[in-house]
Amino acid sequence: MNIRRTATAAWDGSLKDGGGRMSFESGAFDGPYTFASRFEQGKGENSEGGTAQKTNPEELIGAAHAGCFSMALSGDLGRAGYSPTSIETTATVHLDKVDDKPTVTKIHLVTKASVPDIGEEEFQKIVEGTKENCPISRLLKAAADITVDASLT
Repeated sequence: MNIRRTATAAWDGSLKDGGGRMSFESGAFDGPYTFASRFEQGKGENSEGGTAQKTNPEELIGAAHAGCFSMALSGDLGRAGYSPTSIETTATVHLDKVDDKPTVTKIHLVTKASVPDIGEEEFQKIVEGTKENCPISRLLKAAADITVDASLT
């Protein structure tokens, strides 16, 4: 396997007053980001002074991790002989100051899955394995604490 994926980001202007765009090679996403959307819990402002939806790198990391985890959990459950009917994962990326620098310190996953005929203990065991081994968890666990709460629905 030798897969490459590309995303692009551009920034114009100063850190606090400027703005940028991030896009995926696939065309599935192309959106703006600003200082406010990243560091101030804001949505940012457009050039007319109105509020416009904007993203940030941490939100995109969260989406990547949630998507990877849900897919990997489906695969792990399947390999264990179960057929999940649905899996939904939310990833909360914690951006805190460490040594006075913004740092991703933790990613908390909350997963809800519908999996017929599985017991809670077996489900939690598989979830823990997925948390350790999905590709995005493997990438991020060196820098951030990854936790997961999982429940069957």
